[in-house]
Amino acid sequence: MHGAYHGEYKVPGGKLVVVDLDSENGVLRNVRVAGDFFLEPDEAILAIDGALEGAPADTDASGLAARIETALPPGTQMYGLTAEGVGIAVRRALAHATDWTDYDWQLVHEPPQSPALHMALDEVLTAEVAAGRRPPTLRVWEWGAPAVVIGSFQSLRNEVDAEAAERHGIQVVRRISGGGAMFVEPGNTITYSLSVPDALVQGLSFADSYAYLDDWVLGALGDMGVRAWYQPLNDIATDAGKIAGAAQKRLVAGEGAVLHHVTMAYDIDADKMTEVLRIGREKLSDKGTKSAKKRVDPLRRQTGLPREAVIERMIASFRGRYGLAEGRLTEDELRRAKELAESKFTTPQWTSRVP
Repeated sequence: MHGAYHGEYKVPGGKLVVVDLDSENGVLRNVRVAGDFFLEPDEAILAIDGALEGAPADTDASGLAARIETALPPGTQMYGLTAEGVGIAVRRALAHATDWTDYDWQLVHEPPQSPALHMALDEVLTAEVAAGRRPPTLRVWEWGAPAVVIGSFQSLRNEVDAEAAERHGIQVVRRISGGGAMFVEPGNTITYSLSVPDALVQGLSFADSYAYLDDWVLGALGDMGVRAWYQPLNDIATDAGKIAGAAQKRLVAGEGAVLHHVTMAYDIDADKMTEVLRIGREKLSDKGTKSAKKRVDPLRRQTGLPREAVIERMIASFRGRYGLAEGRLTEDELRRAKELAESKFTTPQWTSRVP
């Protein structure tokens, strides 16, 4: 590893950190940290540069942060900046990570589709991004039917009351990403997927990539008057409770791509949800609540806006940040997704693969 590197990282809920550096004989040289953050005293920026100078180029973000924290003058105040954020920016520089604005983003927002087809579309579109045949894509889902969507590794019988699901006409599908079960009703749920090149999250840990890919929607919610934050590993929370959960899947075909999808509660029938989902005490024990009903606080109450208006504002926020062209599914993508829905996502072999 030798040469000049440039990396950028927006600290979730904070400011942009920019790092330029050289790497010579396996160590960092000529490190220059900049950005639109606030830092006191002035000499702290020189201390940060000095702490990184000479660091082994394979030092992880936490190790770089520790060097910075040790070198900071007493009483240093950081606003919109963290030592960990600087470390991540360095790692992204060395990994030749890309930025959101390096891409021509495409929006896919189709009419309502079946739960199984949504599962298949996530897999197909992300594979297309990995292969370089599709640009990075924001897909906003419209649900054609109620569903419970379980994570790739969850036990079907442990998560879902099959009799209650059948009684309420709720289909159970399994997605390709991990994480927990989602209770979905068409008018009460907002779901979107990001299918992005692996290069966008280079230099980020798995956990950091969640915060990075969720940051735009926190800004969109803030514009609607909702103070929301990322809550590790995969929740979006507010003072009133959880409003969304995220999940990811990494595909390695071609150049590699990441699927990051989020389901948000616009409204919710909490009684029906607790009938259909087997939400155990152990799962709730680390959430600071005794009832699943109290864990979720819908966006309808927090924004006072119709569901369609919330979606429109989210899309407008993304477009304002990164640009977003109108797009659609190709005939080939839709054909392949329908085939995959039939051969995989509607089969007992897949849905019950963890009984």
